[in-house]
Amino acid sequence: QVQLVESGGGSVQAGGSLRLSCAASGRTFSSYAMAWFRQAPGKEREFVAAINWSGSSTYYADSVKGRFTISRDNAKNTMYLQMNSLKPEDTAAYYCAAGPQPYTRPSKYDYWGQGTQVTVSS
Repeated sequence: QVQLVESGGGSVQAGGSLRLSCAASGRTFSSYAMAWFRQAPGKEREFVAAINWSGSSTYYADSVKGRFTISRDNAKNTMYLQMNSLKPEDTAAYYCAAGPQPYTRPSKYDYWGQGTQVTVSS
């Protein structure tokens, strides 16, 4: 069992930066692949980025590639999402998830956080 808690969301102007954190409980954090998803009002939850258990492999949606960086610190049971050059279209609730592999489909993940809101104004 893994419990996930996101933090770091907020309101920024376009071009700004934010760093999201996802803190995990339990001793098995390092055995899970982790991912970030986001969901805007009226839209489906979409893949943002994923990372394998060791952090050696990362995957990004085309819409965030080159602007966002996913990372993890297994000693701290924490995953991060550094978001730079934010755009208004990045506005959404951001969720972290844990699963067996770094999939891009939300249905493949077993555990979810409660979400943190990111709002980017133009």
